[in-house]
Amino acid sequence: MHFLPMANSEVGMSNDAAGASGGSYQVFLSFRGSDTRYGFTDFLYHDLVDAGVHVFKEDDELRIDKAIGENLLHAINNSILYIPIFSRTYVSSRQCLRDLALIVDNVSKSKDKKSILPIFLDVEPEDVKLRTPLYSNAFEKHKEDFPKEVEAWRKALAEVGEIKGWNVKKDQSQVAIVKLVVEKVLEKLEIKRKSMTEHLVGLDDQVKHLTKLLDVDHCDVRLIGIYGKGGIGKTTLAKVIFNKLSSHFEKCCSFLEHVRESWLTKEGMVQLQRKLLFDIVGFGSTEHLLDSEQVMRRIGDTLSTKKVLVVLDDVDKKEHINKLIGGYSLHLGSRIIITTRNKIVLNVERPKDEILHYEMLKMDDVLALRLFCQHAFGGEFPSGIYHELSSKIVSIMEGLPLAIEVIGSLLNGKDKAFWKEMLVRLKEVPEEDIMEMLMISYDNLDRHQQHIFLDVACFLFNENKTDAIYMWADCRFYPIRGLKVLTDRCLIKILGNDKIWMHDQLIDMGRHIIHQESPFNLEKCSRLWIAQEALEIIRTKKRKDKVQALKIFKCGDSIEITNEEFERLQKLRFLQLHRGTFVGDFSKCHSNLRWFSWHSPRDFRANNMYLDHLVVCKFDTIDFNNDSKAWDLIKVNYMF
Repeated sequence: MHFLPMANSEVGMSNDAAGASGGSYQVFLSFRGSDTRYGFTDFLYHDLVDAGVHVFKEDDELRIDKAIGENLLHAINNSILYIPIFSRTYVSSRQCLRDLALIVDNVSKSKDKKSILPIFLDVEPEDVKLRTPLYSNAFEKHKEDFPKEVEAWRKALAEVGEIKGWNVKKDQSQVAIVKLVVEKVLEKLEIKRKSMTEHLVGLDDQVKHLTKLLDVDHCDVRLIGIYGKGGIGKTTLAKVIFNKLSSHFEKCCSFLEHVRESWLTKEGMVQLQRKLLFDIVGFGSTEHLLDSEQVMRRIGDTLSTKKVLVVLDDVDKKEHINKLIGGYSLHLGSRIIITTRNKIVLNVERPKDEILHYEMLKMDDVLALRLFCQHAFGGEFPSGIYHELSSKIVSIMEGLPLAIEVIGSLLNGKDKAFWKEMLVRLKEVPEEDIMEMLMISYDNLDRHQQHIFLDVACFLFNENKTDAIYMWADCRFYPIRGLKVLTDRCLIKILGNDKIWMHDQLIDMGRHIIHQESPFNLEKCSRLWIAQEALEIIRTKKRKDKVQALKIFKCGDSIEITNEEFERLQKLRFLQLHRGTFVGDFSKCHSNLRWFSWHSPRDFRANNMYLDHLVVCKFDTIDFNNDSKAWDLIKVNYMF
């Protein structure tokens, strides 16, 4: 383990430290301390800081100098968003009113680059506009003492009172409102974030430690490799850190998930390199780069000139690191985070800026039991026999959060006999064999739910759930219930953008299940996701009565699929085709295809191709030489 010097500053640095260093803020909070200091404002401040936002928060009643000081003026002038929290006695504070007048003046001069997001906490907009006694009576008292300022204050109150914000009633959940405010702030600031669905348990200390090791206020370059066994929480930790720090890098941030899986094909590797470049540079940066070496050279030029935050998640070869960040000199201030199950891959040779090693700590017994109870009992700690069984089950799972979540969710609502049987089965699992533990949950799915699980593991993770539902419904897999069961059992998660997410350990398990269908004869496997293997299977002249789903992906020359090859795939219901086309007369081909993703289709030379059962057709780029012919031939029910 290598250690670095640590600065004292945190992400949400103190107002004095930031002001002294000339730092700028993104959000300015204006609030009355006596009303909201230990309640709403505190919750909002900490949630914003945890989301990686630079927030200025200074209590009006704690100012030594009642006038607007240099630090405060700097914070108002340099913030982008302003959140006045109008509470019952807000208008009684001349400090709050002075802040508000300055805020309104700043926004009016910003040419729409700044915004005010008001919160009405147990007050109404009409109160703020001085149309009711609640604020107007208190405001009248300022006229005698501050005659030169009251008119500016009145105008500021009237203007902000007209802005649509959030009304928070006295008996309303403040947690829900705070979440909405944070989401709006992140949207306004265009901060890149990774969707999080987990109720985080036991990560606080590791988040703090890694944040200090990375120390974004220091201008050097830092690379940290987080290593540990699968399912221990490396990806979750990396996402939390990414979300916490991304606002420091001016949108030059990239989180590359499933690196190991993407590297199964050369095409996947190039796609990942292009994504890295696109995330940092933006649209148009990769359009004319055809191969890995071209993209690598462009990545090298970019990384040497821009301060970046990059996460490489689930790396298992040194080549992954070399082909993504290579031996390039990184720009000062850059931070690279790598997650891996294999510590050895972190020992790559670099001209400078070696990768520091950080071992992911397993969850201790107390936190593991808490996480288990969260999923098995909805957060309540059990008593009697269930407490005893819970403790024994958790001890077998060696502090692995994924296994704890999946097994806990499976046991939710089950009777005592099921629990005892589960304990017996877990004791039979070889020590630390997480895949065998996870298989227990898979075995308890019905066959339709297993089909959905395997489709996600092989193809549909990171796809929109609505598109997938169309296909599964037409196949009579009953997807509404199926997705609910898989979600309830923590086998998949539905992210905020409706994308389906699956843990890489569960992806591995699903693909292992497919390999076991026919370990030595791929033609008898139901799903083939490695593009080269899928292409080889298509080229053989045998019928493929077991094949249901294929992914065919190739850079360079276009792939041609003939009518004879397609006719041998009678059970094919899912096809992802990249840079390919169809050739021949398809009049004798009976198609069961329900999902067809076609990226960069070229010359269409098929006749009589009627995809009667197709319900999802996704054309990423259409470049037919004769597109009218193609559209006439392909008959679909739904298109996306």
